[in-house]
Amino acid sequence: MSQALTTYQAPALEQVRILVVGDVMLDRYWFGDVSRISPEAPVPIVRIEKREARLGGAANVARNAAALGTHAALLGVVGNDEAGAEVEQLLAGGGIHSYLKRDEAISTIIKLRVIGRQQQMVRIDFEEAPSDVVLRDKLVQFKALIADYDVIILSDYAKGSLVNVADMIATARAAGKVVMVDPKGDDFSRYAGATVLTPNKSEMRRIVGSWNSEEQLTAKAQQMRSELRLDALLLTRSEEGMTLYTEKEVFHIPAAAREVFDVSGAGDTVIATMAAMLGAGVSWNEAVQTANRAGGIVVGKLGTATVTREELFG
Repeated sequence: MSQALTTYQAPALEQVRILVVGDVMLDRYWFGDVSRISPEAPVPIVRIEKREARLGGAANVARNAAALGTHAALLGVVGNDEAGAEVEQLLAGGGIHSYLKRDEAISTIIKLRVIGRQQQMVRIDFEEAPSDVVLRDKLVQFKALIADYDVIILSDYAKGSLVNVADMIATARAAGKVVMVDPKGDDFSRYAGATVLTPNKSEMRRIVGSWNSEEQLTAKAQQMRSELRLDALLLTRSEEGMTLYTEKEVFHIPAAAREVFDVSGAGDTVIATMAAMLGAGVSWNEAVQTANRAGGIVVGKLGTATVTREELFG
């Protein structure tokens, strides 16, 4: 295997144009104090003292891309509701261009996390799949937008916003765009023809089965990359770091995290950083090492967080 590079040089990220498409969510955090157990059931009582809202899902990918200084835009679906309006406000505040579609038939996807004593006590999810009419409109707009962007990120959280993902990939690739996919589910064939997929270990295992050695993993990964006609496959491996599989080589880099506080959203940071670097024209290996560095920084923060250009390059 190739060894990781050790030098970092900031490319011109402000010139990179990234379009993120996928499942848009609103992450809500309720923070409080835990001092007693409920008399009604053996569960802690959390007395809420502070509330926060952050962009989640594909919106967090766009937030990460914008935090690095790129020109980031988001195409997705929210409900015509208070939560959808809050997503729009957060996008504007983060300097992200919004192409959100409002769907009258659904509510905006919300993930509500209750935090007590710096620990997540419970997560409550509210989610509905977008309607067919809105998804058709979104596909038409996608085809009209791609000419204006260098890199397309398809952020699939299996919530129903990317049912047309195969069509999107084919259209974007025909237009000469870099297409990155954060995949979900049991069938990766719909992502065939993308530039790169970025599954984690559990997602990879669901597709190719278990492996008993690094050689076996490499064989399975390269077979999948070849069958799906990908330029590259990036496997994110938590504490084991990341491995990039291309036709020419296998490039592995160890994990960069000093202290893991919260892994939620780390995959969003990795794919956004990769997109920014590839859009700036750097090599695959340099893009991976920078994304690994970004992932190592973001897991040291609470909740769906971002990494700034200053944190990444100094």
